Amino acid sequence: MTIWQADISSRPQQNDRGETLWELVICNAEGGWFHTAICPQKQVNAEWIANQLKLAATDNLPKSIQVFRPQSLGLIQTAGAKLGIEVVATRRTIALKKLLQQQAQNYHNANYQPLAIESPPPLPIPDDLIGEKWQFVTLTAGQLVSDFADRPIPIVSIPDYLLPPHWGLGVNVAIPGVIIYGGRQSMRLARWIAETEPVSLNYLGDDPGGLVLDVGLADRWVMLTFNDAEVSQAARLYEARKRLVHGLHFLLVTPDDSGITNSGVWLLQSS
Repeated sequence: MTIWQADISSRPQQNDRGETLWELVICNAEGGWFHTAICPQKQVNAEWIANQLKLAATDNLPKSIQVFRPQSLGLIQTAGAKLGIEVVATRRTIALKKLLQQQAQNYHNANYQPLAIESPPPLPIPDDLIGEKWQFVTLTAGQLVSDFADRPIPIVSIPDYLLPPHWGLGVNVAIPGVIIYGGRQSMRLARWIAETEPVSLNYLGDDPGGLVLDVGLADRWVMLTFNDAEVSQAARLYEARKRLVHGLHFLLVTPDDSGITNSGVWLLQSS
C-alpha cells in the first residue's frame, strides 16, 4: 500500500507581483521521494491540488495521504475525494516534517516556523474520568515490549514505528511513563483516551504544574495538576528522560496497583 504525506501552506516569499506564494509538498512515508509545487495564494484550491497529485503520481496514485496541519486538511481532503484517495489526519508525519524543516533553511528567515500550528488552550479532563491516583515510572525498552505485547489488555496502542528498536535504543534503555490508577472508572478513562487519538503527554509549567495530553491534530487536555515541589521536580525529570529517548514515553491506565489487570496502554512520542 502506497502512503503519501502532504502539506500546503504559505511560504515567506512573494512572486514578481508581490503575491504571497503557497507551496504544496508531497513525500512518501519513507521520505525517499518528494514533489513540490508553488502558486499564488489566490489560485490555491482543491482542483489545483488534485491536478498536482495526478502530476506527482504519474498514473500511480497513493492509497492514502497523511496530513498533519489542520488548516491543510480540508483542501487536501476535497482534492483526495476527487481522485478516490483516503486522507488521514495524523501528527505522525515524520518524513514530511523532516523535509519541511530542511526546506525552511533555504528561506534564511529565523521567524519562519514550518511546523508551527496554533493549538487551543487545553481543556480539563471531564470530572467523572479523573483517576484515583497516578505516578511517574520508567520501564526498560525491553520491558515495554515484553510486558504488554502478549498480555490481554483491552486497549493497546504500540505502533511498530515507535518501538524502541526502531530508534536504535537498546533493551536496557529507560523509557519514561505515567501510570494512572483509574479505580472503577479505569475502563471508561481508557476508552475516552483512545477516542481522543493521543499523541503525547507533556509537562506544562509550574504553579500549578500539570500534565497535558496532546490529541488529534491540535487539541489538548489537562489530565493532571499538582502544586507539590517534589512532584514538579519529578515532572522535569520525566521530560529530561523523554529527550534522551527521542521523545518516547508511555501512558498506562490500570484499575489499581496490583499489577494484574490493565485497561489501556499507549506508546507516545513528543516532537
